[in-house]
Amino acid sequence: MDDGALPGLGRSDLVRRVQTPEFDGITFHEVLCKSALNKTPEASRLPFEYTVNTFRGCSHACRYCFARPTHEYLGLDAGHDFDAQLVVKTNVAAVLRRELARKSWKRQHVALGTNTDPYQRAEGRYRLMPGVIGALAESGTPFSILTKGTLLRRDLSLLTLASRQVDVRLSVSLAIGDLELQQQIEPGTPSPKARLDLIRAITDAGMSCHVMVAPVIPYLTDSRRHLEGLFAGLAAAGASGVTVIPMHLRGSTRGWFLSWLGSEHPALLPRYRRLYGRGAYVGREYTRWLEARVDPLVEQFGLGSGRKAPRTAALPAPVRERETIGPPTLF
Repeated sequence: MDDGALPGLGRSDLVRRVQTPEFDGITFHEVLCKSALNKTPEASRLPFEYTVNTFRGCSHACRYCFARPTHEYLGLDAGHDFDAQLVVKTNVAAVLRRELARKSWKRQHVALGTNTDPYQRAEGRYRLMPGVIGALAESGTPFSILTKGTLLRRDLSLLTLASRQVDVRLSVSLAIGDLELQQQIEPGTPSPKARLDLIRAITDAGMSCHVMVAPVIPYLTDSRRHLEGLFAGLAAAGASGVTVIPMHLRGSTRGWFLSWLGSEHPALLPRYRRLYGRGAYVGREYTRWLEARVDPLVEQFGLGSGRKAPRTAALPAPVRERETIGPPTLF
């Protein structure tokens, strides 16, 4: 334990700093948040108005994660620090419950998993989600969860109960079906098989499970063979539909991913420079090509429910959270 503070947080914001043998190489910065609900910018045109993030940073360590630049708001880097310096909002459920009890709250949809995964490994230690789920359901607030984390299975009974009170939407992110490649690019995530088992568990519990096939990584996961095998597995697991999104590389995420690519697949670097140019997104030609490849597979495996085409689907840009951190008395 240490009483030091992160560069981007005041010393009074920090409850304690923790390192444990079970999470080798990871430091937890336990903080008290003053707010839990984050309002999404109107310009984002997202299908939800509010988000809740129980953590900042993520031990999934996905090379392509679009939320990496948010760690720079804390004075940390978007690379290794994002993977290993995790901020834990230990009082998030209690604060959320107070916010949802306000007369001004209109029970707008709340999304979880938009920046960092609420079911990353740290959730097993801190158990924040049961309180969050209970607060949302009891207030009559509809919500959605997007995760790569199989820890969600622990809360399936709570989610099933909540779905009888409010609209609950569950989505699993699975875009890499090849185990070796998944372990290279997403080293802290559950295996593809484990996530397929999670999809099956969700559907066996009587709930629908959408799948985010995102991101599709150019020249590594966009082959017909890879996508066909992935979609076959998703269909067999009972997925209700898919959303397919090609990888984008915003801000410092671009350098972090390309450094890995240059080390592991240097021959692809010139192709990436042509494909992305100086921007964050693939060109329209690639997007149209991917759509033409995906559409027949979606139809073949019956995964068209609720799907957006790759050219229109997009993940939100990382947004600096509007909640502040500090003692509860300052709420």
